[in-house]
Amino acid sequence: MPSQLKNSAILALGRGMVAVYGALGDPGAKLFRKSSKKDPYPLYESVRAKGTLVPTRLGLLMTAEHSITGEVLRDPRWGILSPSDMAMIDETAYTADGRVLVNPLKTSFLMRNPPDHTRLRKYVGGWFTPRALRRQMPAIERVIEDFLDLAERKGTFDLVDDFAKRVPVQVIADLLGVPSSDHESFIRWGTALVNSIDGVRDTRELRLLQDTLREFDEFLGGLVEHRRREPGDDIVSELVKHDDLALDDLIATTELLLVAGFETTVNLIGTAANAVLGHPEVRAKLLADPAYADRVVEETLRWDPPVQYVARVPFEPVELAGRLLPVNQPVMLIVAAANRDPKVFADPHRFDPDREDVGKHLAFSSGIHYCLGANLARMEAAAAVRGLFRRFPGLRAAGPMSRRPSPTIRGALHFPVNVGVTKRSLAVDKS
Repeated sequence: MPSQLKNSAILALGRGMVAVYGALGDPGAKLFRKSSKKDPYPLYESVRAKGTLVPTRLGLLMTAEHSITGEVLRDPRWGILSPSDMAMIDETAYTADGRVLVNPLKTSFLMRNPPDHTRLRKYVGGWFTPRALRRQMPAIERVIEDFLDLAERKGTFDLVDDFAKRVPVQVIADLLGVPSSDHESFIRWGTALVNSIDGVRDTRELRLLQDTLREFDEFLGGLVEHRRREPGDDIVSELVKHDDLALDDLIATTELLLVAGFETTVNLIGTAANAVLGHPEVRAKLLADPAYADRVVEETLRWDPPVQYVARVPFEPVELAGRLLPVNQPVMLIVAAANRDPKVFADPHRFDPDREDVGKHLAFSSGIHYCLGANLARMEAAAAVRGLFRRFPGLRAAGPMSRRPSPTIRGALHFPVNVGVTKRSLAVDKS
């Protein structure tokens, strides 16, 4: 059977199986089939109501419990399930000469366990320390102001396409030493890769993913060679100094930094801005004290995190919630539900940046897989929210917000807004 026809058959079979199980009420199938147009939190609460560790027909166990989620994420006996074990179909892409192309969501340190995870992460860890990132703050604020200038001239703009996407791409591209002429391609590649997180749904998406990997590989291969000849003050220039770092690992790490540094922050900015618009008392506090943006972002991470759930497997038989689990038993950790666990957070469904326990959220994971770019995402998002409402205190929605079609990654796909009363117009009125 030709591979394309085989992949189509497997995809159809998989969708059919999930649809049947979902219709029968299986919580795992319902999770994978949930619509981005509907509030997912009632579904998460239904999982919580079924118990601490909920079995599914898909072979997964699921939990909405904060204590269990945190325990698994921090326990070194648990780790990432091999991407090859999770894939329903062969998503491999090749170069013209038959070389397998790197997919950062399959082969980077994000999807590795120790010792490879530890070894690869250390190459870039120094760029994301609080001290290193503080040096980036003036540049980040300049980027934000530049895009707010463009938004103000438009009057009505898309908060995602015209702002939330632009800021993190500019920042991560500068860290990688990528020229501004390639930023549009970065956005396109990053979007295509993130859309594949849930698995490709048809052969069209499979071709798009494979074409993206080819284009990305060609671009980064050229960038690596350029930085070998002409090093600069950027992450790629630093990576090429390490002779012990294989080319595929170098490319995978660079691609991962783009995808992770781009998508998480885009969704965080969009969700935080939408939360402020929906809570007048929060907007009033933010306008009175721009530093309040830090609390707004932290509560957004708890209340509606960009990554809704993750999977882990034990490397050895372990006891969890009173059950003995075998090696490689997948457990789905619903992080978004854990962040609203009423045993940890009072009135958990309420958006409240003033809550004292907000720092207990698990939006950036925990343990050795704690998000490397967590500090950067927080810093960028807070600066973006702070700048957005300082410049446009009368910002308002100009249409409905549409969400990205992913059960795993939650955030705005498009969000038309109008600047309303601006800081400049207020200054004119006062004069």
